[in-house]
Amino acid sequence: MSSRELVILSVGGVRFVTRVSTLQQFPESRLARMVNDDDPEFKLVNGEFFVDRDGALFSYIMDFLRTLQVSLPTDFSDYQRLQREAEYYRLYALANLLSQEHLLKPRLEILEVRFSLQEMQAFFRIFGSCSTTIEALAEQITVFTGQQSRQGWNSPFSSQKRLLPLPLERPSHHDMVFLCGTEYSAGDQVVARYVSIKPDSRKLINGTNVLGLLLDSLLKDGFRLISTRTVASEEKVECYTFERMKRAAGLSIMVNQTAGSSGVAQAKRSQMQKGK
Repeated sequence: MSSRELVILSVGGVRFVTRVSTLQQFPESRLARMVNDDDPEFKLVNGEFFVDRDGALFSYIMDFLRTLQVSLPTDFSDYQRLQREAEYYRLYALANLLSQEHLLKPRLEILEVRFSLQEMQAFFRIFGSCSTTIEALAEQITVFTGQQSRQGWNSPFSSQKRLLPLPLERPSHHDMVFLCGTEYSAGDQVVARYVSIKPDSRKLINGTNVLGLLLDSLLKDGFRLISTRTVASEEKVECYTFERMKRAAGLSIMVNQTAGSSGVAQAKRSQMQKGK
């Protein structure tokens, strides 16, 4: 890549190196005019364009020029300041996206785990305010079932007969139900249900162990435990409530580059949700 294809900017003391074509993404912007020597306010000093603006906010502007998408951290709060910077650079496409602040802000996500231990069986029900999180969690959890005679129960169960996976019960898009443990069926047959939670490869049959692994998985996934309570004391149903800030999906634009235009055709909501 030749030096003519690169441009260096010093914005508020923060140095940026990018392609000339990136800054020319929107021909009517001041950044495009700058590299075309058509904006006298931006001075070229020792081979670098000096811009007396906020360097930290300019990193988000550069990200927008490179991806044509606004995707902000969950702790971001300077929407008005960033919109003002976009207007200063005459990046009106970015300013319009930032005006949709309600779509860019992260949202609080609630998830409940209900657990009941009855003799040799444990019952789980997980409810989440975000259906995509429940879908992702359902892909991590697998229940395996198998049968064995009561006389052979003392030997390793999983090594004697092949365990079969069972589909999780899904009452709705927002919750799922499963159980683990053992129960007696007809005759002397014992039915066992194991639970495996990715990325852990173990197949657990003890409900308390499954609960511990499940809660640990949620904590590692960014949730925080905010309360525990007993829902039904006679049935010993325990409820664990978690919450996390769910990152908003990015807002993106579709570009139709035509001469003399800003290049903006349409703004749309991106489906690039990282979050779980």
